[in-house]
Amino acid sequence: MKEKLIVYQVFPRVFTNMNTTCIPCGTYEQNGSGKFNDITPKVLKSIADLGVNSIWLTGVIEMATKTSFPGIPADNPNVVKGEAGSPYAIKDYYDVAPSLAEDIEHRMEEFEALVERIHHQGLKVIIDFVPNHTARVYHSDVAPTGVKDFGSEDDYSKFFSAANNYYYIVNQQFSPDFPLDAEGASPYVEFPAKATGNDCFTAFCHRNDWYETVKLNYGYDPGDHSRHFDPAPDTWLKMLHILRFWAKKGVDGFRCDMVFMVPQEFWHWAIPQVKKDYPDVIFIGEIYDVNLYGSFLDYCHFDYLYDKVNLYDTLVGIEKHNVSAAQLTSCWQRVDGIGDRMLNFLENHDEVRFASREYADDPAKVVPSLVVSAMISRGPFMIYYGQELGEMAHDNEGFAGDNNRSTIFDYWSYDTLRRWYDGGKCSVVKLTRHERWLRKLYKTVLMMCNSHRAVREGNFFDLMYVNLRHEGFNPHRQYAFLRYTDEEALLIVANFDNKETMLSLNIPDLAIGMAGLACGEQKSKDLLWGKEYTFTVGGGVMTRLSVGAHDAIIIPLKKNDR
Repeated sequence: MKEKLIVYQVFPRVFTNMNTTCIPCGTYEQNGSGKFNDITPKVLKSIADLGVNSIWLTGVIEMATKTSFPGIPADNPNVVKGEAGSPYAIKDYYDVAPSLAEDIEHRMEEFEALVERIHHQGLKVIIDFVPNHTARVYHSDVAPTGVKDFGSEDDYSKFFSAANNYYYIVNQQFSPDFPLDAEGASPYVEFPAKATGNDCFTAFCHRNDWYETVKLNYGYDPGDHSRHFDPAPDTWLKMLHILRFWAKKGVDGFRCDMVFMVPQEFWHWAIPQVKKDYPDVIFIGEIYDVNLYGSFLDYCHFDYLYDKVNLYDTLVGIEKHNVSAAQLTSCWQRVDGIGDRMLNFLENHDEVRFASREYADDPAKVVPSLVVSAMISRGPFMIYYGQELGEMAHDNEGFAGDNNRSTIFDYWSYDTLRRWYDGGKCSVVKLTRHERWLRKLYKTVLMMCNSHRAVREGNFFDLMYVNLRHEGFNPHRQYAFLRYTDEEALLIVANFDNKETMLSLNIPDLAIGMAGLACGEQKSKDLLWGKEYTFTVGGGVMTRLSVGAHDAIIIPLKKNDR
């Protein structure tokens, strides 16, 4: 049986940090950090019990930080974001963050033990692969013998060379629009300046650029747009070695950062080589252009891609900007044929929390978005740690500020997570009544994604085209579809409105025939809330059902042979 991938994204630095007295911009010593060892079998079982089958450990690879550790000096603070540093400013691809280890000297062993615990729970391990950029200063002190640092053999006199790992702004010093001597005892000096990670090919980046990172050179010359991929550039060889290094440690998948900023030819070359040795390793691409989906799946060999700018953005529009729910039809049509390879989500580290002021301002409103996002396809679905508790991200953690996101730059701890984690008890005892309700809701929906074949591997039928223009159904606030197999059929209706609705739904003959539905009066119990419904299917009669405000129903329908 092929499972639908259900991913739980966790940020270990914050996830199990129990410090109740964190201060904004607090240091490691002041605010503390969660540890690999905190993610115990009990923690993993509690996550798995939600219906999760994969854990994405974010911020595992060693990043630049303002914190010094025994034998590991701090990085220059003027080019580090936050006290802890960005998990996407990698300074050693072969090491893990020392802040996550109890015994820093044996930090890799602690990570490997966590991988083993995750596997023992029957879960897959996903980590970040950050191919587009490194920290401004990169150095590995634990790389395997013979592996040389990025940039260690570069020719600094050339803006571009196919043999270089970085791009150099020749004869110019790095001079951003902010001071490089504001923090610490020594100013940051970079000469010649390297190109900044967000394709900023000048020495004069801005504070809103990715100033903490430098762009890697994959053989593409941005000066004349020429491509130098044969023989394989040194950066390609280094990155392939890194992927194999982590796959050998038992990592089951890579969430690949900003994949469209790296030449497609690299992915076409690298992913099959990794899969040749590790055929079950999966590659998930972060991408923001629907027009590139096809080539990244087919030519580049990615298993799954983010569907941020399609489904996610549409759901945000429905919740925040009065976008019509009928636009959800366009979402699946836009990815028709590849929808099962789209990873859907309502939260991740880049986006605002669903319950935050900037999004829904109420975690209870999540039901229709959750049901649609998780059940519209056979593709993966992901939640972000604390989402199932309604974390609202209203803290001012320091560098991140009060921006409706959970910080990835600071040492921090969240009250919702502390009360659930409770020193490793992973209990609902200290949760509020509403938080318990919400966690149970997520568990119900996520468990259904694999316990019901109709959701896990069934077909999809959009009911909107026959329900756009009749009284009793508001296509701007309601969305209805079927998921079905030969043995099971589910009617799913989401109500994005702020009031309960009694709707009349037309289930057309085409859908009845394709899904093999029985016509006539039926009685069925909603799988989400357990409410009994009596309704009619087919025969020219509208199916009448009530759906609560900001709610959804999942109704099993009788099949012809039942």
